[in-house]
Amino acid sequence: MTQVTVFGGSGFIGRHLVEHLARAGASVRVATRHPSPTGEPPRLARIQQVEADILDDVAVQAAVHGADTVINLVGILSPAQRHTFTAIHEDGARRVAASAKHLGVRHLVHVSALGASRTAPALADRSKAAGEEAVRAAFPEAAIVRPSLVFGSDDHFFNGFAARARRLPALPLIGGGQTRFQPVYVEDVVAGFAAILAHPASRGKIYEFGGPQVYTFRELLEFVCAMIRARPLLVPVPFWAAELLSGLLQVFPGAPLTRDQVRLLRTHKVVSGSEPLLGDLGVEPQALETIVPEYLSAYRQVGRG
Repeated sequence: MTQVTVFGGSGFIGRHLVEHLARAGASVRVATRHPSPTGEPPRLARIQQVEADILDDVAVQAAVHGADTVINLVGILSPAQRHTFTAIHEDGARRVAASAKHLGVRHLVHVSALGASRTAPALADRSKAAGEEAVRAAFPEAAIVRPSLVFGSDDHFFNGFAARARRLPALPLIGGGQTRFQPVYVEDVVAGFAAILAHPASRGKIYEFGGPQVYTFRELLEFVCAMIRARPLLVPVPFWAAELLSGLLQVFPGAPLTRDQVRLLRTHKVVSGSEPLLGDLGVEPQALETIVPEYLSAYRQVGRG
């Protein structure tokens, strides 16, 4: 039986991936900083949760030990104490890759993001590019996946904006809402992972996962509002103003927006066309219009147009 260790397996993508792997017959070890309490066991007997901070050498090696396959999904949108962008996206990625190589792991899949670049405006994107380089240096055969915005019934993006659109009179369009995204369904992402693990030719390659269509940030918010029959005012906010405001907000715990999150929106999250895609793995990505309306129906406001 295949033994798979998934770092960050308790997150949005991770929950779907772990269940898929377990149902396919793999024994899955979910390595996370905060395992579920013992009173809430995983749904499938093949899933084991272990406590492992990606910054801890011993914990990472223990989580990797005995695994045939390792998948690293760990990523953050804002730093907290010692869990900085560099510590998580670069040093943590290097630690996982080095441990996987040292312990004889056959497959390593590292998840980065579309827009990752050493010259990107956002530190999150720059640190993910550094992480890709660190992984490649430690484990040259690793497959790297760069997804766009990932959606699904338990996502943060569409659910989050639907909740805000329902209760707020206005929503900000940072940068005028011109940032372009290529949203991809979480189950298509999972199918892409499965195809990578099934094909030895995928080793050492970089994959870009995007959906079938590109949308601006404004178009996505307009879509959300239309689906839930809400009419908040969509207010364009220049990048400079958003950075100024977020710089003031980020000093408070649980800030709704940080300066680096604003800078993330300066980079389009679309496939480059220079790397293999989901279609090259035999996965036909599904349009968000066929998936999102069903789960946004819970937010629908009756009598609002």
